[in-house]
Amino acid sequence: MTTRFSFTLAATDGRARTGTISTPRGEIRTPAFMPVGTAATVKAMLPESVRATGADILLGNTYHLMLRPGAERVDRMGGLHRFMNWDRPILTDSGGFQVMSLAGLRKLSEEGVTFSSHIDGSKHQLTPERSMEIQRLLGSDIVMCFDECPALPATEGEVAASMRLSMRWAQRSRDAFGDRPGHALFGIMQGGVTRELREESAAALQQIGFDGYAVGGLAVGEGQEAMFGVLDYATGFLPQDKPRYLMGVGKPDDIVGAVQRGIDMMDCVLPSRSGRTGQAWTRRGQVNIKNARHQDDPRPLDEHCTCPACTGYSRAYLHHVFRAGEMISGMLLTWHNLHYYQELMQGMRDAIAAGRLDAFVADFHAARAEGDIKPI
Repeated sequence: MTTRFSFTLAATDGRARTGTISTPRGEIRTPAFMPVGTAATVKAMLPESVRATGADILLGNTYHLMLRPGAERVDRMGGLHRFMNWDRPILTDSGGFQVMSLAGLRKLSEEGVTFSSHIDGSKHQLTPERSMEIQRLLGSDIVMCFDECPALPATEGEVAASMRLSMRWAQRSRDAFGDRPGHALFGIMQGGVTRELREESAAALQQIGFDGYAVGGLAVGEGQEAMFGVLDYATGFLPQDKPRYLMGVGKPDDIVGAVQRGIDMMDCVLPSRSGRTGQAWTRRGQVNIKNARHQDDPRPLDEHCTCPACTGYSRAYLHHVFRAGEMISGMLLTWHNLHYYQELMQGMRDAIAAGRLDAFVADFHAARAEGDIKPI
């Protein structure tokens, strides 16, 4: 087992890449999808169930964990891995995005952000230094630098000022992180949808030096076309020999498009959130299990899927337990969604290694265009 963090490229196909991130807690196959464990749990799933879907790494949330149960308490309990019974790598975000979403409950300054807790109204300050301290207490394997993410739409001047503040915070994050063998610190590129700002941000981050680089400030309301437009050039500003992480993405077609454009890592709450609201993601697109047309349907969600929801239960049963408000509904649909997402990632890894990603993507879109097949 390695004692260091490293990234090895195994193959490329166009701009798409497949490889391995090595950490002391295990290897992460890329491109990788990271299920989100906001409050030290992937909702409706046991850790061993998440691992069974094929996940190599989870994402934890600095903002939520600092408020409840508290980073110091997690540290006293042996760190986040022991606390949540997950012995593989964990990436933690910096808290910047969640603080941004607080809108009127926050106050921004050069020092950091002062905000009121959405739980009890208590006052807190999050700075680059405190974000690094919290993530150290949690025991994160991959730490994200603290940044400011402006909500779109915003003026180019507002985006530029925000990006440059984030670059100053990136340097402070780097300084506060220090030398931690076996742990990695990722910088976050900002700049909205403006090419020149993205290039300036990428250059500033590489001047500081990070173990990996994230593309931040997307999936915040700009739409898929604009997001892909940024990724068409933004990944080219980043080093070839470091992992690239697109934050907060997304839907399956977002993920496929991002991988085509050179992204190695992604995360999103969508598969677990959808599972709790009766939505299943399949090869043929989204299935709304709430719909009455499923109530007498003996078929599985997807006849080719090997997850427990598809191998053991009918659409009629899944419709029934959702309508009845039974907990097993969210458990089964979340398991299915995470399984589908990990199967999609494995399919792309195999296709890139074989030099046939274009064919894989064509098949992906053809199946979705066909749509969910109604029972006869």
